[in-house]
Amino acid sequence: MISDKTRLRIPGPTPIPPRVNRAMAQAMIGHRSQECSRLIEELSHRLKLLFGATEPVMILTSSGTSALEAAVVNTVQPGDEVIVVVTGAFGDRFANIAERYQARVHRLEIPWGQACTAEQLTAYLKQYPNTKMVFATYCETSTGILNPIPELAAAVREHSDALLAVDGVSAIGGAPFELDAWGVDIAVTGSQKALMLPAGLAFVAVSQRALKRIHECETPRFYLDLRTYHKNLLESTTPYTPAISLLFGLKEALNMIEEEGLEEVFRRHRLMRDMTLAGLKALGLPLLADERYASPTVTAVRGIPGASATQIRDIAKKKYQMTLAGGQKHLKTEIFRIGHMGYCDPLDVLNVLSVLELALYELNIPVTFGQAVKAAQEVMIGVSHPGN
Repeated sequence: MISDKTRLRIPGPTPIPPRVNRAMAQAMIGHRSQECSRLIEELSHRLKLLFGATEPVMILTSSGTSALEAAVVNTVQPGDEVIVVVTGAFGDRFANIAERYQARVHRLEIPWGQACTAEQLTAYLKQYPNTKMVFATYCETSTGILNPIPELAAAVREHSDALLAVDGVSAIGGAPFELDAWGVDIAVTGSQKALMLPAGLAFVAVSQRALKRIHECETPRFYLDLRTYHKNLLESTTPYTPAISLLFGLKEALNMIEEEGLEEVFRRHRLMRDMTLAGLKALGLPLLADERYASPTVTAVRGIPGASATQIRDIAKKKYQMTLAGGQKHLKTEIFRIGHMGYCDPLDVLNVLSVLELALYELNIPVTFGQAVKAAQEVMIGVSHPGN
């Protein structure tokens, strides 16, 4: 193997396209220059397409978790009742943030690997009629499920006066999202997932209802005060120094998405998911997630007797220089996770599956070489040539 060649197949950070790297290497500009203001204004408007939002998208120089915190601190006051839909580690993070800001948090706990249904959320909303905010995760990165946000948003609107905030960090840009049409009030994502950038930028889209709540909220905040970001965005700037090189990269990443076409981007991600699922089934490797809610951006896989998730990951890394993610919390050693988002295509999926075949062979698990790849190729051909 070539010693410095890596194959990064985790659900973030994801590989960066060469043209995005080149864009980030541009000469620096002043962060208060007209050139930078034009760039910020352009990007904030172009991001609306990914969010399905009317309002320009706010850009924070920080991580995805900062955007989760911003969604909480700008809408929740101490003592407010909130519901957090917990379908995995990142739903749990949303709940922890809300608890830190002294909200009265009601956790709607869903077994890991399952999605929350509208019926489950409706029952919980009726149980807590004074709920001010509902927080949910779109793609639960720790389990590989995609929560049905349109249905959950409809339940919130129908059965409460609460606002809905959604963590879209590992989904937006790889799966459809329609903030306005679905009735979502706040949606956030980060740069290092489907947007094909390094970590360091976070994005927040808001509804008119959310803007009103943000301006009424009296919780103290400074760097994450979305009132300030919104005010500055109207002036085509940011309140604090932006990561200009990442903004250059974001512009190029959006160019790539628009050149491919957003619907084609979503189709590619669904295809990679379906290929991955077919290959795993052929190998007898069980999924963690309910397949009905399988995410197009990440797949969580259980180990089998004689081939634990940890063993498979170790062989992939040490022998084939492929990095797969482990599980989180109580699933740390029980599952491995395959990222298939952003700068990733169906041939990358075939690469992953071929390495899994080799890893199982190394662990003395009966395997017919090519069986997983063949299953995925059949999905690929079927999708690409539906008339055949």
